Amino acid sequence: MKIARTIEEFRALRRELPGPVGLFPTLGALHEGHLALIERARGENASVVTSLFVNPTQFGPNEDFSLYPRDEERDCRLFREAGVNLVFVPSLEEMYPAGFDVTVRVGGVTERLEGERRPGHFDGVATIVAKIFTVTQPDRAYFGEKDGQQLLVIRKLVRDLNLPVEIVACPTVRDPDGLALSSRNAYLSPEEREQALSLSRGLRLATKAFADGERGADALRRIARREIEAQSLSDIDYVALADAETLAEVEGEVTRPALLLVAVRFGKTRLIDNARLTVD
Repeated sequence: MKIARTIEEFRALRRELPGPVGLFPTLGALHEGHLALIERARGENASVVTSLFVNPTQFGPNEDFSLYPRDEERDCRLFREAGVNLVFVPSLEEMYPAGFDVTVRVGGVTERLEGERRPGHFDGVATIVAKIFTVTQPDRAYFGEKDGQQLLVIRKLVRDLNLPVEIVACPTVRDPDGLALSSRNAYLSPEEREQALSLSRGLRLATKAFADGERGADALRRIARREIEAQSLSDIDYVALADAETLAEVEGEVTRPALLLVAVRFGKTRLIDNARLTVD
């Protein structure tokens, strides 16, 4: 495995790799969910590249950019063990040099839910993803379904700008108890973590009700919300049931594919999760 710290160095090494090339961009703090995406990429491509960069422009002023866990040595060891061929580890100055003044903004799907509550977040995501795609030139790029809204944003970015990369969505990886894997799980106290299991339980209960024939959007939202509200430490940001393509909130009956999305704080830790509802 080789490590490149500049765009020029990465591009020179990238030209030596056999294709197709799969990309998994990361902020680091790797866990089993990340490694599952790398394994998927490894199985579908001749070469795998990754990026390791904590992107400041996707963090709000009151978010955890300065606290976000950073351990390059550990992450690179895990990349190597997972079979990654080339890692891009740029500095802040390499990605945002003096005078940098371009923002990539995706409309529509960014204006609700996370976008409404975290102004500028998806501008930062779209800008850095566009830059990383430009530098790495992947044939395929791999993203987890846990960040459901982010996945829609990236798909729209690629579609609308005609970027030559296939976006591959990978199922959410969970601990055996159901909690979706996230780097932020490390911030949870034991009690907070136990209560955070209500997210996956609530989504499971609502999904089962949907499978059993419940189609009322309000009823499905209530099922998930009730399970989470029962936890004394939970502070619900939203429980939404939205169209799977536009993220417009569903009213009345669910007649098209939809996403049930939740965002909840336990102490200082904000967690998100989602489940897809597919209409036969």
